[in-house]
Amino acid sequence: MKIVLATRNAGKVRELRLALEGLPITALSRDEAGIDVNVAEDGATYSANAWLKAEAVSRAAGLPALADDSGIEVEALPGELGVLSARFGGEGLDDAGRNRLLLERLEGVEDIRRGARYVCALAFCRPGRETAFFEGVMSGCVLRAPRGEGGFGYDPIMYLPGRECSVAELDPGTKNRISHRGLALAAFREWIAAELEVKN
Repeated sequence: MKIVLATRNAGKVRELRLALEGLPITALSRDEAGIDVNVAEDGATYSANAWLKAEAVSRAAGLPALADDSGIEVEALPGELGVLSARFGGEGLDDAGRNRLLLERLEGVEDIRRGARYVCALAFCRPGRETAFFEGVMSGCVLRAPRGEGGFGYDPIMYLPGRECSVAELDPGTKNRISHRGLALAAFREWIAAELEVKN
């Protein structure tokens, strides 16, 4: 089966491909599939945004498409991030800039109110079939300074108390197994394996 990964984020493409290894699936990037569609991610939920991307790419490619929408939710800043996480602070900021801005916004906020969670929703669209949705959550708290060189997005400032490290300090295999996206992908992998009648 060929599917198109409906993201332009190279880090997400790597994680999605790793999660699908061993299945009879060829995962194409948007560039490899020749898909150049702009999707307004104006849904009110992660699932809505994931569906908008997957549906548009599936329709353009004539192939199944897998899309995710994810974000960070911070207890002390309700409603400011979430589905808007990638646009926090405006379109001109990169990952490091968004991290700096978030730390500035949380300056002076006590540890007990720095709780945060990553949320990921996946949508799998197939021409003429009902869309399938999957979700994963990873909880932690926001550090006071970045730690680690791995990952992307808010990973350097997302701390996991149970592991005593930031997400950016996790090795890729562990991250792919325990992260919000990893959990959503595990659910998708189990489902698509059953659909394809193959063993995990």
